[in-house]
Amino acid sequence: MTPIRKQLVDMILDPDLAYDLPASDVEALQLRAAQELFEERRAQIPLLARRAEDAGIERIGRLEDLVPLLFAHTVYKSYPPSFVEKGQWGRMLQWLNTLSVADTTGVNVEGVKDVDDWLARLWEAGHRVLATSGSSGKCSFLNHTVGDHDLKKRHFKYSVGWPYVRSNADRTVFWLGPSRGTSSATEAAQFNFENFGKPGQTFALTDQPLRIADVSRMAAMRKKMADGSATPDEIAAFEQEAARKGAEGREGLLKLLDTILDRRAEPMLISGMWAQYMALIARARERGIGDGAFHPDTVVNAGGGIKGVALPPDYKEQVDRFFGQVVRPGNYGMTELAQVMPRCEAGRYHRAPALIWLIVDREGERLLTADDGEDGVVEGRFAFLDLLYEGRWGGLITGDKVTADLKPRCPCGRRGPTLFDNITRFAQPGEDDHIGCAGTIDAYVRGAIAA
Repeated sequence: MTPIRKQLVDMILDPDLAYDLPASDVEALQLRAAQELFEERRAQIPLLARRAEDAGIERIGRLEDLVPLLFAHTVYKSYPPSFVEKGQWGRMLQWLNTLSVADTTGVNVEGVKDVDDWLARLWEAGHRVLATSGSSGKCSFLNHTVGDHDLKKRHFKYSVGWPYVRSNADRTVFWLGPSRGTSSATEAAQFNFENFGKPGQTFALTDQPLRIADVSRMAAMRKKMADGSATPDEIAAFEQEAARKGAEGREGLLKLLDTILDRRAEPMLISGMWAQYMALIARARERGIGDGAFHPDTVVNAGGGIKGVALPPDYKEQVDRFFGQVVRPGNYGMTELAQVMPRCEAGRYHRAPALIWLIVDREGERLLTADDGEDGVVEGRFAFLDLLYEGRWGGLITGDKVTADLKPRCPCGRRGPTLFDNITRFAQPGEDDHIGCAGTIDAYVRGAIAA
């Protein structure tokens, strides 16, 4: 890792300082680190070099210079679907290689049966590829090195729970989802277990590996059902399988919920979705347990999980009342990002020094500044350069619509820009999210794998 990048990445070891630095001081270092990284990566990733050449970018002298070099989030699923459908795993390696620093084309794929086998072979070869499946069922694949994984875990150690708690491996930890697999969610489960959990006192909904092939198949079937292309037999088989898995999941969830309730008098860390917490409340009521029965040092992380689930309008308020005076931190992150952003007491998200924020217009073509908003507050598309990564180029334009306060100080008193806790998507599920550079970069990828 280049010297200034390492300096910025290592600042997280003192999170109280890292999340309270003057923006001008941080951004001066960030620009120098971005130039270091750009010089290194354009020699390693031809896709980035091509993009820089076409955009006329020779060096990073200002934040605006980074914007044309950012990859659209869709590039990490830009492979032809036929590569997966026909089991062309060597071609998939060739595609992944266009987005990776280390050569992936030599990974042994003989005998690979499905995408989970393919991912396992990559992990065995030292490529910690994470997969995420969208509503279409088509996965994104993002390469990491073993070092990226370790630094990411370290970042979670100092950021998750900040500024309220520190991870000391002294809690019972509950993860209301699968704990093993190749997704960012299962990765986060393992980070929480290692950073917060007492030995032998970590619990998950299931320890069976989350299979990406199953997740993708279910997502693709839901899409077919929504657009009317699924046959009656396909729908019947899908519903039968969903019912079976639902029954199995319900049994496992009730067992886990009872364990949580049994330990409610001790400090815990619980991570789950809103619908699961509503199930916890229902189980508590069945057992005669009222609101506010949890240890005050319990940490509760909540989010997501409401699509297609009927919840009362006040579900968040019900969950708050049920847990009572516990610790309620928050984080903003995504699979493409190594450095999650913690939420402060004022309800704002803060950045680590090694994460460059770039708030751009909807098309992803122009950097927004304080002059584009009122009183330093701007609304735009979230983009970033994550300086931590060694496995790939960490510059990305996301699909997230954010409100950023670019004034020099947060209402919590700390210095630096912040994001409001009102993040949404520019496109709804099933809609196209047009980003100006997406088509160009996809064309680069297609040309590289066709060569």
